[in-house]
Amino acid sequence: MTDDPAMLSAVELVDRYRAGSLSPVTVAEACLCRIEALNPGLNAFCLVDTEAALAAARDSAERWRRGAPRRVGDVIVDGVPTAIKDVVLTRGWPTLRGSRTIAPDQPWPDDAPAVARLRAAGAVLLGKTTTPELGWKGVTDSPLTGVTRNPWDRDRTPGGSSGGAAVAAATGMAALNIGSDGGGSIRIPASFTGVVGFKSSYGRVPAYPLSPFGTIAHIGPITRTVGDAAATLQVIAQPDPRDWTARTDPPEPFAATLDAGVDGLRVAFAPTLADFPVDDEVAALVGRAAAVFEALGAHVEETAPPLDGAGEIFAMHWTVGAATILADIPADRRAAMDPGFIAMAERGAATPLLDYTRAVGARGRLGVAMNLFHQTHDLLLMPTEPIAAFAAGHTVPPDGPYRGWQDWTPFTYPFNLTQQPALSVPCGLTATGLPVGLQIVGRLHDDALVLRAGRAYERAAPWPLPAVDG
Repeated sequence: MTDDPAMLSAVELVDRYRAGSLSPVTVAEACLCRIEALNPGLNAFCLVDTEAALAAARDSAERWRRGAPRRVGDVIVDGVPTAIKDVVLTRGWPTLRGSRTIAPDQPWPDDAPAVARLRAAGAVLLGKTTTPELGWKGVTDSPLTGVTRNPWDRDRTPGGSSGGAAVAAATGMAALNIGSDGGGSIRIPASFTGVVGFKSSYGRVPAYPLSPFGTIAHIGPITRTVGDAAATLQVIAQPDPRDWTARTDPPEPFAATLDAGVDGLRVAFAPTLADFPVDDEVAALVGRAAAVFEALGAHVEETAPPLDGAGEIFAMHWTVGAATILADIPADRRAAMDPGFIAMAERGAATPLLDYTRAVGARGRLGVAMNLFHQTHDLLLMPTEPIAAFAAGHTVPPDGPYRGWQDWTPFTYPFNLTQQPALSVPCGLTATGLPVGLQIVGRLHDDALVLRAGRAYERAAPWPLPAVDG
């Protein structure tokens, strides 16, 4: 256990606030100092509001002094340092989405639902984290904010598109981080940076405005522990009338069953999908993690889920979503944009309507197939990614056979199509010291079980965090 205030989990911070041994102001100052020292080299934050953060921390300290911290059910995040990915609206702060095409000098009057819930719960909002332009790819670099780097090896990418959020979590810049995930954008950087990333079931976390990428896009937490992910989800999963696609029932208490373990659960283990090649070290570490589940009492069976054709279906949805965005950007402003995004959007614009409609139907069939798969399997284990982090500043590994980011992320986007809960937890380091992620997938709306499984693994196989300095 650490005594560094910036590296304590949200759960640990709340315990210390309650005991009076630590103040939210001290913790906010520690995180802001960490940002000042590390952000120039890592580029996790594109906006930091020191004045607002310290004011919120002082307000929280006063509530704790009175013994009246704010609560969401049994969960308290009052005074916990928090960061928001710069695709999520935050009142008073520009949401530029990594793009030079968005004017910063606007009123910015709205909080997205997740931000509104965290603000109301007393979380200390520090600033906004970096993203590729319009969140379009699986790494984090943009024409606006430049290249974001991995704290385990600064020559490598942290992944994306929530790369800044994952770096902030890994290095103690913020305990709680809000990301978005349209094809793996929470789980990819969680895997590459050795932190926890959770994409809950679609509709569990309301969004506003809805993503141009439609119902494959999710909002969720990136944290250092599964317990913190569960606490964050409890706060941000409250209903919001601005999202007509979201659930209207209050969330179940995710922490209530967090420590129930995995004994007796029926667990499928898929070392790969469709014979996609997996790096030998990744395969060995994920296989070892599956063995931990067996040692914990789960019934583990090696079997592949029915996800044939997911790549083509996802590409159709993703490129058409990009075309929708590009259509609203004036032609004379596109020269300032990421050429990769424009190329992808142009492919989407050329898609025949009938082909897109067929892809929507095929997506539905995938969802049904996974629902049936989970009739006999409570959980699915597999690699989050088939590789570890590669060189920063590249959309694909420069020495690999991949043409685009979707080619090296075949294990994440299928569960955006099916809308299932999927959690990435660290499961070890390669010989060169790079993190590898284990992905835990559950049946639709069984978010609590996925978190419970992640917690069981976390306790059985604790992981390190990177050694960082300025």
